[in-house]
Amino acid sequence: MNSNILYIRMKLKEKLDEDRYEHTLGVSYTAVCLAMRYGEDLYRAEIAGLLHDCAKCIPDEIKLRKCRKFNIGISAAELANPSLLHAKLGAYYAMNKYGVRDMEVINAIQCHTTGKPAMSTLEKIIFIADYIEPRRDRAEDLPKVRKMAFVDLDRTVYIILKDTLDYLKKKGGPIDPMSEKAYRFYEEEVNGTNSDTAGQE
Repeated sequence: MNSNILYIRMKLKEKLDEDRYEHTLGVSYTAVCLAMRYGEDLYRAEIAGLLHDCAKCIPDEIKLRKCRKFNIGISAAELANPSLLHAKLGAYYAMNKYGVRDMEVINAIQCHTTGKPAMSTLEKIIFIADYIEPRRDRAEDLPKVRKMAFVDLDRTVYIILKDTLDYLKKKGGPIDPMSEKAYRFYEEEVNGTNSDTAGQE
């Protein structure tokens, strides 16, 4: 396991720019901390955290070309903002370049940008870790979100999705329909209508 982690780090250091590599390490460490808190497998969390942005530094035109080549579906939002494709392409690379066969790890990589309804614990952990890792500093409510991440995963996902959608609406950028579906799902979770235990702190 350790040798595989070291190998992946070495390959990512070659593929990513310095800032993205440091972000990647931050996400993997944060994911491991959250995995400890919520009883998730530490190795799976670290692998998913390391590989979540493995396709991030590929230029957008090449992302589009690679996705078409590998028959990876491209939504209207992704066509308008090809940067979003790094999650799907990263999941493909995790399987085919890094040999990951654990589909929950693959799914966590694939949905880490937009989120999705009814995410698994590992998927929530990677989604949240990407937002709160130590080098993130732009969101105004990061201290609150970082604290909440170790209290209630569903509520944290809801807060992140709400903040992200509010930001995109103000900015006027394209919004992926999956993020809106995820937001509606977790809004109901937090309000207690999807689950008897949702929203507990």
